[in-house]
Amino acid sequence: MASASPAAAGLSVSTALSEYYVKNFIAPHEVARLLNKHKLPFVLIGAHAISVWLEEPRATQDVDIVVASRYHRKAVRLLGDTYPHLEAEDHEVVTRFRDRESQRVLIDVMKPMEPHVKAALKNVVNIEMESVPIRIPTLEMALALKLAPMISLVREDEKKYKDAADFISMVKFNPAIDLEKLAELGDLVYPGGGKEIVEKVRQVRAGERLQL
Repeated sequence: MASASPAAAGLSVSTALSEYYVKNFIAPHEVARLLNKHKLPFVLIGAHAISVWLEEPRATQDVDIVVASRYHRKAVRLLGDTYPHLEAEDHEVVTRFRDRESQRVLIDVMKPMEPHVKAALKNVVNIEMESVPIRIPTLEMALALKLAPMISLVREDEKKYKDAADFISMVKFNPAIDLEKLAELGDLVYPGGGKEIVEKVRQVRAGERLQL
């Protein structure tokens, strides 16, 4: 069964929490408003996006988006012009915007180079915040996007445990997961990832310790 469209309440909570403690915070719906105005296709990912799939949304300092490859440079240029207090750093898989004063990353523009990141542009549901349409990953896509960092050999342990906590919370809060679709998306993370991600859902549902 496909995931139902979520409400935007969680995104409002994560935005309010983040605004409280992040200096020069940029709200996800403001980034969405800007990109929508210029008709640049994107999907919101990261902690703000999964907030709609969590019972208890959390704060985060940055807005993570994926933009189609052919629009990446235009999106980066537009964000740089709109937010001159940020400086862009181009990396292999992401362009990061840091606050010039605090050096905090406030916006990440992901490049859809990996199959599961590219898939996030198509596996979406629509929500609305402050009258701004925003595309976010489906529940199954959001879980697959969490699998990749959880199993990474180079990601720091403390971040992997945070990813695992998000994964567990999403599974517990959303009983209607399309396991067939989840397996399909998991295989985009790595061959055999579909079997692993479905097993992780089983572990969570059975109350077992999640194996990382």
